[in-house]
Amino acid sequence: MSYRLVFVEDDAELAELVRDFLSRHDMEVQIEPRGDTALAAIAAAQPDLVLLDIMLPGKDGLTLCRELRPDFAGPIVMLTSLDSDMQQILGLELGANDYILKTTPPAVLVARLRAQLRQHRPTPTEAATRPAVSVKTFGQLSIDPLSRGVTLGGHSVALSTADFDLLWLLASHAGEIMDRDALFKTMRGVDYDGLDRSIDVAISRLRKKLGDNPAEPFRIKTVRNKGYLFAPAGWN
Repeated sequence: MSYRLVFVEDDAELAELVRDFLSRHDMEVQIEPRGDTALAAIAAAQPDLVLLDIMLPGKDGLTLCRELRPDFAGPIVMLTSLDSDMQQILGLELGANDYILKTTPPAVLVARLRAQLRQHRPTPTEAATRPAVSVKTFGQLSIDPLSRGVTLGGHSVALSTADFDLLWLLASHAGEIMDRDALFKTMRGVDYDGLDRSIDVAISRLRKKLGDNPAEPFRIKTVRNKGYLFAPAGWN
């Protein structure tokens, strides 16, 4: 299985070294050298993971992380030379999933990136052992698990890997209330800590992309104190 990454790094030599090494481990890396153009590049690429330096031209990595987090449910990993407890704490508080120093051995870097990716996408073994699944259709909405394509009213809807996985999970339990804790554990592979809001952010993003009403959602409903419900009749 190949993963797609965007690496925001202005040191061209380092960026190429990291890309070459990661490419040997089934990771396709797109390099973006500026912080102020990174958001648009990430939105266009729809990567599985974003790798961020902190010291960047145009916009620093911490600001970029904060701005990226509401619209990107995948893992964000800081890769930096700044070995400071405060910088690490700040990066994690702003939404980063991990903080890795550039002095980290390449093999350890790969292992830590894979650990983040496993929480958002099944391994090849898991995918191979899953039973065959068919396209799910709800009125004007169609979800194809093989091509990972989504159409609504005949128009294609661009979703990140994490957003597609969340939509598929909700649609697979159409008409059922999905507890936030269960959603978090299924998507991330760890227990919900009561603080992480990434599922709520992803739900909000799905609603926007799928034409739901943010004030009174009728397609992906919020059930107070219980969770979320994918409404089968909301797509007609």
